[in-house]
Amino acid sequence: MPALRTMYTYEPIGRREMAAHKRLNRDELIATALAVTDADGLDAVTIRRVAQQHDVTPMALYRHFPDKDGLLDAVAESLLASVELPEPDDRPWYEQLEDTLAAVLTALVPHPNAAVLLLTRITGSEPGLDLTEHVLAQLDAGGMNVQQSADSACHVLAALITLVVGEPGKTSGDAEDQEAAVRADRARLSSLSPRRYPHIVAAAEPLSACVSAESYYRRGVELIVTGLRGLTGAARPSAG
Repeated sequence: MPALRTMYTYEPIGRREMAAHKRLNRDELIATALAVTDADGLDAVTIRRVAQQHDVTPMALYRHFPDKDGLLDAVAESLLASVELPEPDDRPWYEQLEDTLAAVLTALVPHPNAAVLLLTRITGSEPGLDLTEHVLAQLDAGGMNVQQSADSACHVLAALITLVVGEPGKTSGDAEDQEAAVRADRARLSSLSPRRYPHIVAAAEPLSACVSAESYYRRGVELIVTGLRGLTGAARPSAG
């Protein structure tokens, strides 16, 4: 009988693991992966790390995600799902497009490390397809043909992600590290020769840190939409 008791030593562990499987919530796992991305970047996201934060083995996550790429797909989808697309109305197409781009930025700005996921995953989920259809419809209303609309939509997405990732003063690390990096960059730019780089020296502060995030992102959206409006006059001709 002692031998039989030894044989069944691992049964309670198995039961705990099965219970963990039932308790695991897919949305909570995605939220954990996004939190890891925000804190330490995409390279830090692994099935093992997310599993550890939920006190389960990595095998427990494979019920929800086939691998790390599947987990990142889910993170990208969650970001896209958080975009609150405005309803179409009677305003000019470019004003509606501005609202759409602003809605995308609202979802991406808190998660710059994860934003780059959308470059290759925008049409991989229903929320991404809805966003793409929305933007293409607005560009079509602006007078672009199918090819021009598709090209422009790709450029618009890349530009939005660049805005988020390239925000002045946005670096990895905690708030204290970021502040130190900003001070160092500001000091470096301010110390340049004012005769050779007068405009850089004058703009040392806004170049090293985002003085006003609101104006920075508003300006970015204005540049994108203004550029698109400038193209619509020659938009309809065939690409040859």
